Amino acid sequence: MQTVRLTMAQALVRWLAAQRVVIAGTEMPMFAGVFAIFGHGNVAGIGEALAASEDALPTFRSHNEQSMAHTAIAFAKASRRRRMMACTTSIGPGATNLVTAAATAHVDRLPLLLLPGDVFASRAPDPVLQQLEDERDPSITVNDCLRPVSRYFDRITRPEQLLVALPAALEVLTDPARCGPATLCLPQDVQTMAHDYPVAFFERRVHAPRRASPDPSELARAIEILASSERPLIVAGGGVHYGEATAELAAFASHHGVPVAETQAGKGALAWNDPSSAGAIGVTGSAAANTLAAEADVVLAIGTRLSDFTTASRTLFPRARLVHLNASAFDARKHGGVPLVGDAKLGLAQLDGALGSWRAASAWTERARSLIDRWHAEVERAQSPRSGGLPIDAQVIAVVNEQARAGDVVVCAAGGLPGELHRLWRSRAPGDYHVEYGFSCMGYEIAGGLGVKLARPDAQVVVMVGDGSYLMLNTAIAESVALDRKLVIVVLDNGGFGCIHRLQRACGGAPFSNLLGEHARVVDFVAHASSLGARAEKVADLDALRGALARARVASRTYVVVIETDPDASSGIGGAWWDVAIPEVSERDTVRAARHAYEDALRRR
Repeated sequence: MQTVRLTMAQALVRWLAAQRVVIAGTEMPMFAGVFAIFGHGNVAGIGEALAASEDALPTFRSHNEQSMAHTAIAFAKASRRRRMMACTTSIGPGATNLVTAAATAHVDRLPLLLLPGDVFASRAPDPVLQQLEDERDPSITVNDCLRPVSRYFDRITRPEQLLVALPAALEVLTDPARCGPATLCLPQDVQTMAHDYPVAFFERRVHAPRRASPDPSELARAIEILASSERPLIVAGGGVHYGEATAELAAFASHHGVPVAETQAGKGALAWNDPSSAGAIGVTGSAAANTLAAEADVVLAIGTRLSDFTTASRTLFPRARLVHLNASAFDARKHGGVPLVGDAKLGLAQLDGALGSWRAASAWTERARSLIDRWHAEVERAQSPRSGGLPIDAQVIAVVNEQARAGDVVVCAAGGLPGELHRLWRSRAPGDYHVEYGFSCMGYEIAGGLGVKLARPDAQVVVMVGDGSYLMLNTAIAESVALDRKLVIVVLDNGGFGCIHRLQRACGGAPFSNLLGEHARVVDFVAHASSLGARAEKVADLDALRGALARARVASRTYVVVIETDPDASSGIGGAWWDVAIPEVSERDTVRAARHAYEDALRRR
């Protein structure tokens, strides 16, 4: 057997660079690069290996570990999980900063390879700088914080362990059912140890997406249920995009007269004006989709986790039988539904063929069309200009949406904006809507925008972010400038955490510790963004916003536009009940009233 002598870190880098994929007929690296913040736990080992392999596996410098991991997550999402990135950190706080991002990737079922440095496997110099010492178990390090938020976790204590660990990690990263973050902890001494690795281990390998065909008995049961349905509804989740099944979904819905509602991750599976598109569903859903959900006799859920926002805390499908087409058996068995475990693309094609000429009842299809038309008119009214006062999020969204062109991508994550975007954004094509809402992670927005731009360098990437999220994590602005990856960032400044302020009031609470009050809007976002290398301006109204977006489109570098918005008002349309617990005991009349309404809602569930 031919071997080559390499350090563990050199072997790791060489193996990552050898993994390939074919997308649209072009072969390219599966790992687009490594984000790195170096410290004493990784600079001499993996840092040296990356420096020697810059042409085969690029390294990107970052300023915050959570931010760079969010960028990697967004890259994978924009690449439909076909390509991904790795992140390496030093030991200690560099590693623990990855935990939030790992949880985001875990919840969203997105591939992310984490390579945190670790303490010495030999323990000879213990305790080293930044080492956590546990008196009960000396093998525990801060990297163990990553165990519950990783789909795969390993600590490489000997260099030859890579021969088993790397393929095992990649199996999770590429598995459509188990996809999520994989963590390989790299003790700093082991990174530098040499081993005679088989040359065959580093041979180029091209990976194709795994497509599992549904079990025949499950398929037969699903066909039986659908064929007997008169009022079916499809709920399209992120699995439709990751399974590259958007064309199959559109064909199925048109062929069989079935309206389609979309989750946050599924939005954009159909164009907003497709005759089958009922829009968003659930707590942040359209009136059309939620009405259809309440009346449907069968719901075909495709590639969705059916979270509480999608199901309105398990109240949205009172009459329907659920059929779950999902690559994950875990998700396919939720809510007592009938599982159809398999690939979305294959599953839809097989259902379509088996159902033949079957169609939903014509009255149902016509009712869906009528509800959809009414919803579109309601959206127009909600986004129309108001007289006086600050604009609301819905109106800003309308301006950004009207200025968008084919191929543009809107990016968002947390706060009130994702709900309004889910309801109101008019998506033209798959991939133009990128909202992280499984974990609803504040701080994802700008870093996520950079990840989308790295995946789609020719796209105009528009990040919509509230002032709260902007202040939480904004260093990716500097990274976008350094990497020459222009973003357009629209900052909606409502003087604090406006979304939770509104929720607080809806739960009967008094305004408390969410808005900045007398200190509202003291941050000069224009000066701050400019200091990070971006071009920036603040606009006074919606007309000025249009002009700023036009200037941003032709700008040569990241461009930040700031506009003040109303923290108290929202579009007020669509939506469904969300189970947010209200205190049983309170001295406040408004809380007691909210509790009474909450108990009524619980009885109706």
